[in-house]
Amino acid sequence: MAFQIVRNDITKITADAIVNTANPEPTYMAGTDSAIYLAAGADELLSERAKIGSIAEGEVAVTPAFNLDAKYIFHTVGPVWNGGGEGEKETVRKCYLNCLKKACELGIESIAFPLISTGVYGFPKAEALLIATSVFSEFLADHELDITLVVFDNESFTLSGKIFAGVNEYIDENYAAEKISEEYGFTGGAAYGAGFGAAASGIGFESTAEEVCEDKEAALIEERENEREERRNRRKNLLHSVRDYTGLEARGKSAAALPAASMAQMEAASKPQRSLDDVVKNVSETWSQSLLRLITEKGYTDTEVYKRANADRKLFSKIRSNKDYQPKKATALAFALALKLNIDETKDLLGRAGYALSKSSITDIIVEYFIENQVYDIMTINLALYEHNEPLLG
Repeated sequence: MAFQIVRNDITKITADAIVNTANPEPTYMAGTDSAIYLAAGADELLSERAKIGSIAEGEVAVTPAFNLDAKYIFHTVGPVWNGGGEGEKETVRKCYLNCLKKACELGIESIAFPLISTGVYGFPKAEALLIATSVFSEFLADHELDITLVVFDNESFTLSGKIFAGVNEYIDENYAAEKISEEYGFTGGAAYGAGFGAAASGIGFESTAEEVCEDKEAALIEERENEREERRNRRKNLLHSVRDYTGLEARGKSAAALPAASMAQMEAASKPQRSLDDVVKNVSETWSQSLLRLITEKGYTDTEVYKRANADRKLFSKIRSNKDYQPKKATALAFALALKLNIDETKDLLGRAGYALSKSSITDIIVEYFIENQVYDIMTINLALYEHNEPLLG
C-alpha cells in the first residue's frame, strides 16, 4: 500500500525516515517535537541538530534517527497559525513537499509524517489533513514511496466529517435499512405484516408482537433522525466540497443540489452499461485477465492504474504475471476505482474474484456512494473509510 493512515505514536513507527515538526532553532518543545527527541535520545539528537543551525519555515534538514526505528529524522519547520491569511497553508504544503523531495534525494523507500503544525502551532487539523493528502496524491502519481500519515487522536477525522456529510447519510439510509431487514425479516410494511403476522396468529398475540417490532424499528430510525436532519441541510454542498478537495470540476448548481440517489439515477442513465455481448464474450475471464483487458480498453497505462489504486509496482507485477491471481477484496475495490468503473462494471470485476458489494458492509456502502457520485480519488475515499474505522483500500 503506497499510502496509509494509522492512529499511533509516531515514535513507534518503523520507516526509513520519520518527519519531525521542528522548532526553527536547535531546541525542542512540547508535542511531537519533544516526543521524537526523547525517544531518539535527546542529548545525541540535540547535538546533531545544533550543527545544522536555524531552519527556515517550509524547509527541511536531516539528522540520524539514533534510537528510533528509522534511518533518518527529517526536521521541517511549519508555520504558526494566524488565521490563514499569512500564507500558512502554502507553507505547510511546502513542508510536506520538501520532505518528499528529500526522501527521493536520499533514495529511501518509506516515510512517516505527523500532521505538521497542528500541535502547539495551532494549525487546524482538518485543513492540515486535506493539504497532506493532496500533496501525497500528487507526489505518488509520479514516484514510488510508501507514505504513512500518523495521527494521535480522532479529532482530525471527526472534523473531516464536515466534508463527507453525505457519506454518513448514505450509510444511514443503506446500512440501517439492511440491518432492520436482517433483524426483523422484512423489507417493507407488506412483507412485515404478512411474515410476522402469519407466524404469530396461531398463538393469539399478533398485534402485540407487531407493536414490539414497530417500536424497535421506530427507535432505530428516531435515533438517527436528528443527525440526519442536519446532514440533509448540508447535502446540497457535499459534491461541491469534495470536488474542491479532489480538483474535480463541479457539474453545475442544479446537479449539485440534487440528492445523491437522484444524481445516481441520472448518472446511471448517462453512463453506458455492459452489453449482453460484453457479458457473454468475457464470461470465462479471471479477475486479473479482466483487469488487464479493462486497462487496455479504457486507454490507461499500467502505472497510472496501479498508482490510482494505491498499490505498488511489486503487487501489480504479481497480478500481471499470474492470470489466476486472487486479490483481497480491498485490492479489487481499489482497482475498480482506479479504472473509474461504474457500479455495474464494478460488480462484474468484483464477481470475478468471488466478491460482491454488500449493504451489510460499511466499506462497500462508502465505495458505492463515491462511485455513484463519480468521485474516484482513492485518497478521498480512504479518508472517509478511516473516519468510519474501516480498512483502507489498496
